Amino acid sequence: MRKLIVAAMTSLDGVIQAPGGPDEDTSGGFAHGGWIWPHAGGDGEVMGGVFSRPFALLLGRRTYDIFAAYWPEVPPGAPHGGLAARFNAARKHVATHRPGTLDWVGSHALGADVPAAVRALKHDDGPDLFTQGSSELVHQLLASDLVDELRLLVYPVVLGRGKRLFDAGSRAAAFRLASSSATSRGVLVTHYQRAGEVESRAFDPG
Repeated sequence: MRKLIVAAMTSLDGVIQAPGGPDEDTSGGFAHGGWIWPHAGGDGEVMGGVFSRPFALLLGRRTYDIFAAYWPEVPPGAPHGGLAARFNAARKHVATHRPGTLDWVGSHALGADVPAAVRALKHDDGPDLFTQGSSELVHQLLASDLVDELRLLVYPVVLGRGKRLFDAGSRAAAFRLASSSATSRGVLVTHYQRAGEVESRAFDPG
């Protein structure tokens, strides 16, 4: 069975909106686009490492449009040329109401019932499914208990407002920390795996 892995760059307070640049996503009056860059570099391509093995992408429409305008234009010799080649070659499954406008090679629409479509994909043969950005889609996946792993880059910044990784609709779930490390610029590189249901108990001072 294929795994569904949420890969995200997040602030300390859980914001994932517009990490890459000021004009990436200004919806809701978000004014901090590009917030990852003061903390990036110096420790290798940590997000590229997440995508070092075969994968397929699960994307919301806004993230899809941002990626489709950027990754096909990255030349092979550019700093992120290798990652661009992997993104361009990957199958893209997109949550969209405009299926006829998916022009990036390898793209297709998930259809009206996104959780059902993703559940079916998980039972098909193929590489693991990764999300990037796509907060509304991720909220649906978390609410439907479809997420198997979290690969989070946690940046040492509090943004206060913006689209968040988790919302009130997320289903309660336990995860275990499979690995973690920190870059020299304070970014936590974490890998969590699904670990059943949330356990609770009364406090025992003894």
